[in-house]
Amino acid sequence: MRISSLQIFNIANKGMAEANQSLIKTQEQLSTGVRVLNPSDDPVASTKIMQLTNDIANITQYRKNIDIAENNLVLEESSLKSASNLLQRIQELAVQAGNTATLSPSEYSALASEVDARLDELKNLLNSQNANGDYIFGGYKSRGAPFDGSSSSGFNYRGDDGQQFIKIANNTTIAASDSGKALFVDVESAKNTVTTSASPANRSQPPVGISVGLVYDQEAFDEFYPEDMLVTFNADNAVVPAAKNYTITERATGRVIVANQPYVAGTDIEANGVRFRISGQPVSGDPAVAATRTFGNDGPVTFPFDFTAPADETLTIRVGGRSETLVLDGLVSNTADLSSILNNVGNGNAAALAALGVTVDNTGFQVASGVNFSVLNGSANIDGVMGLNTNIGTSSDDGVQQTPGDRLFVDSSNKQDVLTTLARFSEGMKDYDGTQESRATLEETVASTIQNLKNAQTSILDVKSKLGARFNTLDSTRELHLDSEIVMKEVLGELRDVDYAEASTRLASQSLVLQAAQSSFVRVSRLNLFSQL
Repeated sequence: MRISSLQIFNIANKGMAEANQSLIKTQEQLSTGVRVLNPSDDPVASTKIMQLTNDIANITQYRKNIDIAENNLVLEESSLKSASNLLQRIQELAVQAGNTATLSPSEYSALASEVDARLDELKNLLNSQNANGDYIFGGYKSRGAPFDGSSSSGFNYRGDDGQQFIKIANNTTIAASDSGKALFVDVESAKNTVTTSASPANRSQPPVGISVGLVYDQEAFDEFYPEDMLVTFNADNAVVPAAKNYTITERATGRVIVANQPYVAGTDIEANGVRFRISGQPVSGDPAVAATRTFGNDGPVTFPFDFTAPADETLTIRVGGRSETLVLDGLVSNTADLSSILNNVGNGNAAALAALGVTVDNTGFQVASGVNFSVLNGSANIDGVMGLNTNIGTSSDDGVQQTPGDRLFVDSSNKQDVLTTLARFSEGMKDYDGTQESRATLEETVASTIQNLKNAQTSILDVKSKLGARFNTLDSTRELHLDSEIVMKEVLGELRDVDYAEASTRLASQSLVLQAAQSSFVRVSRLNLFSQL
């Protein structure tokens, strides 16, 4: 068998290349400490290595999440502890305030000043922020302060009911926050009470405010409960002389409780056993413009006509969705006769007009509320004496209904937020003047305050117990991740890391093979005819 020189060179080149490649690969393994450099080196091990690497990366992130959740919960626990201590101090003041037989109004005023200071402190606690600037009691709405308002304008919760959850394991999430609504707003009240607020649609600038209010007559309020009250500012001309005034109605039914009362800023308003104050300059409503249909509006008036001679005739008045029938049953010689017949009590016209809110005088029909109306189902004779197209129907178009002014709400509730509890306690002490009536009111306020503070403390303790369970979950999950990570890294090391002793021996062997191949090639390359010449 003949072997050409070209074949000798190709075989030698291929062998040295393979030996060099193996040598380089071993050197790279030794320098990186990694055995499987490419998936093709060990496909089965590569798959397991990728899976273990991802699992370890997930565990690393989960441990970071645990640290974040723990930091948030530590801050929450600290805030709740401070709030609990503050409420404990208020309870001590409430017990002290219960001694109405010896304390004077000035002493109550001093106690109220401390309560006001504690109220501001508590409000700041409820608006606590974490290191990221998130409000910890705002629910999902963590970028804005959840609690705002004051004793004079009422307190508002701007957050929501949500809890922020953090994933700490493949199948485990944990609440890293608690809603301030569940903690501090939805607190069971000792007795039926109210919450106050202003309509966001109010037009006054600065916005009109309403105090937190106080139930001074529990029996009267319990009879009204659970209905709500609506305070609406009317047009100034609703009272004489014209002035700013308001009406209080039952919110669900519109039943009038107090009508057209003059408004004096800062004075007490009482209704259904509830006392509250409105502050600021509320915007009055716009008065109604009466809807009219004057006699002779659609054509000439023809007198006289005696409706009793041929027969009585009728027409219909329609206001909104309600209609009434009027009778013409007499001699009409002028508009005064027409007005007299239409306002007659005996023929039922007066009652029909009153039911619709329609008035009639010598000039025509009017609806003072501004609701436009129609006159229809008449006859040619009625058209003649009225100068209106009652036969085909005629309608007013000049009526404008009254536009209400600013509105405020006094809603019944069996809950009372903790800020309102403090504000009502302070207000009750400030209103004390030494009279028997104010003493009785204060005693009721103190008793309710003590019970409401107890309920608030119970709410805080309930959440603190849940925090303890969450801390235990974080600790156990952190330990589990640590153990899992150790095992995974051991398995990963066995699959991925190089055995330095074996690799060093292999490197020496591969170096020897490469040197032998190079030496052999040098000798074989000389075996040709040209070297014999």
